[in-house]
Amino acid sequence: MLAMNTLLIVDPAARPGPYLDVSTGLLLAFNGEIYNFRQQATAWGIALARHETDAHLVLKAWVTFGPACLDGLDGMFALALYDPGAGEAGTLFLARDRLGEKPLYWRLDGSRLAFASEVTTLTGYGMASLVVRPEMLAIETPTGVETPFQGVQLLAPAGLLSFDLFSGSLEHTTWWSLEDREPWESDYAPALARFSVVLAEQIPLRAPSGDFALLLSGGLDSSVLAYLMRPPVCVTVRYRDQDRLDESQIAASIARDIDAELIVVEPDTTDFTTALPHMVHALDYPMGNASTFSEYMAYRAVAERGIKVVIGGLGPDEFLMGYVRQALILFGPEAVLGAGLEAYRPLAGKLLHSAGQPTQPSEAAARLILRGPDPDGRISELVADAFTRAGGDTARALTLAELATAWRPLVMTSDKLASAFALERRSPFLARELVELAYRLPTEHKISEPAAGKRILRDAAKALGLPREVWASRDKLGFASPVPAWLTGPLAQWTDARIRAALGEAPEPLRTLLARGLEAGGRFDRSRVLALMAATWFSEQTAKAAA
Repeated sequence: MLAMNTLLIVDPAARPGPYLDVSTGLLLAFNGEIYNFRQQATAWGIALARHETDAHLVLKAWVTFGPACLDGLDGMFALALYDPGAGEAGTLFLARDRLGEKPLYWRLDGSRLAFASEVTTLTGYGMASLVVRPEMLAIETPTGVETPFQGVQLLAPAGLLSFDLFSGSLEHTTWWSLEDREPWESDYAPALARFSVVLAEQIPLRAPSGDFALLLSGGLDSSVLAYLMRPPVCVTVRYRDQDRLDESQIAASIARDIDAELIVVEPDTTDFTTALPHMVHALDYPMGNASTFSEYMAYRAVAERGIKVVIGGLGPDEFLMGYVRQALILFGPEAVLGAGLEAYRPLAGKLLHSAGQPTQPSEAAARLILRGPDPDGRISELVADAFTRAGGDTARALTLAELATAWRPLVMTSDKLASAFALERRSPFLARELVELAYRLPTEHKISEPAAGKRILRDAAKALGLPREVWASRDKLGFASPVPAWLTGPLAQWTDARIRAALGEAPEPLRTLLARGLEAGGRFDRSRVLALMAATWFSEQTAKAAA
């Protein structure tokens, strides 16, 4: 049985799915958006009738090309397709987009395979014991395909699973791999020209035909999107008495320049305590993301306006060396601190042995990604594997390491929180051509000095005529929030009470995570935030039943 809900973004008059090809019996359930579906339909010679959408293209392409059609799709998606002609009793295929923007969970119980976009849907299909993975202590979220529920897995990005209904056998394959891209060989000038063209072509393709809103932090990434997409509405978040986190003046200037309405959201501690249960429920399970609360409040403001599509700037930091931790590895702690990033001294301190000797790049990357203990070395193994797959290029290795560790909570919180308000979240920088080109570029094209990552994006913004305040800004803030400070300040007693209440009922593995939230932490320690989210999550009946 296949079932799905449809937001009807592409065509409000389109027929909702699942979708059936009468001639072959193929049945498709589809979640997401294929941005190049009209161009690809033309390239494949596939005719689409009026009110037929990207899902219809996928179904018709599968009839002709089978799973090979996935390589031609540029977008975010999770799909399930039943092919009655494959095998004696048919085959069910599950597939997910290249970078895991859309989630797809599955579980196998004997000869029965169940799948869903939400993990909690699958916990009702049989026993699914609670399992607190060590990675939840190490980086605040499970890694790979694991979830906190025994037997329930997340299909990997670019993963293709086939389930033979007659034999009950499973086969896993990967239909796309980033590291297969050949390195860019030319000098910077032609690389910049090519990147600028791809940027100007690909970003606007992600704009819907109707109203949409942009999450505008005032930083480089969202500002580039503002000028290339011209959203009618922009949303920014600021916090009272938090001038360090306030980029609303820059956002207001950009909104005026592109003639967009600016919505300024100013949450407080009451908003946080009220929103926390719904926020945690929407995520399925605790995930580490510094901007979770800010994003949640921004999505709520967008939904209140009746807008269905929201745009965000995920991607450039991972692919173009936008994080300070990447600069620390590429240039060394002294160079980074000397470039005016003294605030990151505690982070830089992780990179020196007691004897004062710098660590190896893969070990350094693991240290900087870790937010807690890594007792079984799982995170170190993932990072080491990324460096091996990158073939000696440190910047490409850092991208692969991010995708294997810190990427999952970023992309999944964006999708889950937006979906909680019936919004479609789009991330234009994840266009296939942009991602592959960015990965191929040599390190010096991405970052040439410690305090100015994303070099080629800055220069492309300049070449495309964007204002200086967009491409010259070097202070990265994003949608960070003061929640960690609140939990040790005005909400300290409230937080302690909730963590302690959960400690009294939680199973042993979860107690370790909760107990860390009652310990004093440093500036970059988010253990208390994760513990509070875990306590709130455990209070829900689903988690308690699993425990």
